[in-house]
Amino acid sequence: MIKVILYTRKGCALCDAAKHELSCLEADYPHELVEVDIESDPALLSRYLDRIPVLEVGPYTLEAPIEEINLKVALQAAGDSTSQRDPKAVSVPRGQAVFLNRLLYAITRRWLFIFNLLVLLYVGLPFLAPVMMRAGVERPARWIYSIYSPLCHQIPYRSWFLFGEQPAYPLRLAGMEGAAFEDISSIPPYDLRLVRTYTGDAVIGYKVALCERDVAIYGSIFLGGLLFGLVRRRLKPMSIWLWFLIGIVPIAIDGTSQLLSVLPFFNFGLRESTPLLRTLTGTLFGLSNIWLAYPYVEEAMQETRTLIAAKLAASGELD
Repeated sequence: MIKVILYTRKGCALCDAAKHELSCLEADYPHELVEVDIESDPALLSRYLDRIPVLEVGPYTLEAPIEEINLKVALQAAGDSTSQRDPKAVSVPRGQAVFLNRLLYAITRRWLFIFNLLVLLYVGLPFLAPVMMRAGVERPARWIYSIYSPLCHQIPYRSWFLFGEQPAYPLRLAGMEGAAFEDISSIPPYDLRLVRTYTGDAVIGYKVALCERDVAIYGSIFLGGLLFGLVRRRLKPMSIWLWFLIGIVPIAIDGTSQLLSVLPFFNFGLRESTPLLRTLTGTLFGLSNIWLAYPYVEEAMQETRTLIAAKLAASGELD
């Protein structure tokens, strides 16, 4: 039998008219009518407030004004489609379908919290490594360094240090005051295989398992996610050109220019960035990505949530 979903609300005269029209066609076009009150969920209300009555007749959607001829055509076509359905098609048990829909509905409602939590865990765990090294719990700390090693270069003169005399030990080439990496380590600074294994000691401190730029990128993504929660209904996506100008160009210039200093066999010693520049360019990159992507994610989640809410409401499972 055809399932017809009518999106309605109290006091909608046009909705009552559509319902009456369906009842008159019941004998010629047998169907099951399910009424969904759009006030049962904010997503439904936002989507259908200015559109009701809306009818979903099988795979077809009709909106006001709903003419009798169009309704008959939709009912006939939906009936033909139903009769031609493969009888061997496997259907998902109702309980399992309801559970999956409820799960997806919860994710679409809390996606920003989930994203922020995952980013916080990702950027926070590397700071646990130096804390553990300081406490003498080295084995779990080494695990963290190893886990993040494929994800970040972990070069110590481009990383933060905790519990030491300085928060960072850049190369002399960076022109910073204080001790340089060459002063605290006997390791050749451009021997990356050895440099990456250097984690520090109790005097100079212990290296964070993410470099300065990555800390800025993911830290700003987390902070940007929190800010997005305050303006998610009003913020429009950043233009791709502005994203490229603000997010890509500064980090590309800063990162590429210093890359020439560590290329094997081609050490030009052109320049070395500073912790401030890495933090600034990383922050611009992270925030611009939030501004570009999250409005689209919000729109997609809202659309998905609306569809799932409609299914749950139609089956009487929407709380």
